[in-house]
Amino acid sequence: MAAKPIIALDFSTYEEAKTFLAGFDEKLYVKIGMELYMQSGPAIIDVIKAYGHDVFLDLKLHDIPTTVERTMSVLGKLNVDMVNVHAAGGFDMMQRAAAAFRKENAAGKIIAVTQLTSKDEQTMQQEQKTHLSLTDSVLHYAKLAYKAGLDGVVSSPLESRMIHNEISPDFLTVTPGIRFSENNSDDQVRVVTPEKAKMLGSDYIVVGRPITQSDQPLLAYREIKRLWEGE
Repeated sequence: MAAKPIIALDFSTYEEAKTFLAGFDEKLYVKIGMELYMQSGPAIIDVIKAYGHDVFLDLKLHDIPTTVERTMSVLGKLNVDMVNVHAAGGFDMMQRAAAAFRKENAAGKIIAVTQLTSKDEQTMQQEQKTHLSLTDSVLHYAKLAYKAGLDGVVSSPLESRMIHNEISPDFLTVTPGIRFSENNSDDQVRVVTPEKAKMLGSDYIVVGRPITQSDQPLLAYREIKRLWEGE
């Protein structure tokens, strides 16, 4: 059974998120990003968990190891199901972040962002000035995260099979950039459909605007879920 699609709650306030969630009659897996968390604070997690939903807290921490370690210790107390850091923060940062989080939350998952799905090859080369290709950079960061003891990475679905083949089938790939059509990308670049993400081996898909900006979010979610589960 495929994991439930993770719905990105891309809202500015808790009231907007609450109104959205009221339209669903089942337990969900939701992503709380920086915008909503900064507006509402940790209290929103308690409320959403009380509804029975799973929570991916997507703050993409990237700082010196001590700062991230201390912050992860705090986040570990929030009873979230998944958190993340930026792999670019380095091995020591990731290793210490994982240890601090797991000390407080042994059941939660900690993953690392490799390259954002808004990046393409040209932009990465121009801005990061790396000698690695986009694909090689994703794999490099994924290997670093695995070595640091993390549970998986955030990547494009396009890299899922490579990560599983090169690292481990059990190393999670959490993949945003999901759209009903690959021609509808918004500000994402590396996008695929739910059924293609499944074919490529993604463990989780993260879906925001195709659901949250739909005129009928529940129906959009169910269709995403149907395509993802291959029913």
